Amino acid sequence: MPPVNAAMRCANFEERRERAMALFAEKGFGQVSMRELAAHVGLTAGSLYHHFPSKQDLLYDLIEELYEELQATLDQGRRAMARGASALSCLIAAHWQLHAERPLQFRLAERDLCCLSDDQQARLALLRKRYEAGLLRLIAPQAKLQGEALVATAHVLATLLNQLPGLLKALPEEQGLGLMESMLVGGLERTLR
Repeated sequence: MPPVNAAMRCANFEERRERAMALFAEKGFGQVSMRELAAHVGLTAGSLYHHFPSKQDLLYDLIEELYEELQATLDQGRRAMARGASALSCLIAAHWQLHAERPLQFRLAERDLCCLSDDQQARLALLRKRYEAGLLRLIAPQAKLQGEALVATAHVLATLLNQLPGLLKALPEEQGLGLMESMLVGGLERTLR
C-alpha cells in the first residue's frame, strides 16, 4: 500500500472537520455523543481522540477559525479604503460572501458557544471584542459615543453584519447587499453622529 502523503492527510482532516460541523449544526452540539461523532466522521471512537482532543476543542477550533476569517474582513475593508472605496460596502460584501461559504460556523458560533468551557468562551469573547473594536475604528473612526455606548454599538454592528446575510439569503445577492447597506448606513448615521 503506498504511503499517504501530507496533502491527503490534510484533506481527510478537513473533510472530517466539515462532517463534524455539519452534524453539530444539524443536531446541536450537546446532542452529539462522541461515539456518534466518530461514526459520522469515519473514525473509531478511540482514534477520534487522536484527531480531536475533545468535542469542545473541535467546536472551539471551528468558532475560532470563524473569528479569524471575520478579522480578515477588516483587512479587506482597509484595502478598500486605501483604494478610495467604501470600507462599509466592502465589509458588507465580505460578510455576505463569508456567510455563503461558512453558514454552519455562524450557526455554531451563535447557538453552541455556551457549550464551551469558561476559558474557551473567554478567549472567544476576546477575539470578538478585538474584531468589534477594529470594525468600529474602520467604519466610524470619528464616533462621538464613548464607553459602554460605543462598545454596545460595536457589538450591534458586528451582530448585524454577521446575521443579516443569513436572514436575507432568500433575496438575490445584489438586492440583499443593497438592503444590508441601507440598514447599516441608516443606523450608523443616526447613532454615531
